[in-house]
Amino acid sequence: MSATRTFRITVRGSFDGLTDDQTAELLAAAPEHDMLRAEFTAEGHLSYDLAARPFFTFRFVDTGEAEEDILDATARAELAAESRLAERGYGFRQLRSRAQDMSPAPLGKRQRREAARAGAQT
Repeated sequence: MSATRTFRITVRGSFDGLTDDQTAELLAAAPEHDMLRAEFTAEGHLSYDLAARPFFTFRFVDTGEAEEDILDATARAELAAESRLAERGYGFRQLRSRAQDMSPAPLGKRQRREAARAGAQT
């Protein structure tokens, strides 16, 4: 039985050809898309600071059984980012992604404490 792997995928790009209305809409929603509130989610968390620069970042979390599943997870993340932007009519360019398999990452101090607590409860 293989363990489930957790993948973090970051999809970055830049807005392109936004109308004045689209820019105003994005600026109005900016507080909920602030970089300081960024997190990795299954739906993909969008963050940007349009007042400073036209770039955006989507952060996705996905899972798989094998190391190779990261390729499919990355493709799903890119497609989801493109779809969300297209649904709103936002032009974009220079889409690129980066994925990381979190399974080999060492546990942080808090994660080790939580794992120890969970082990003590079983």
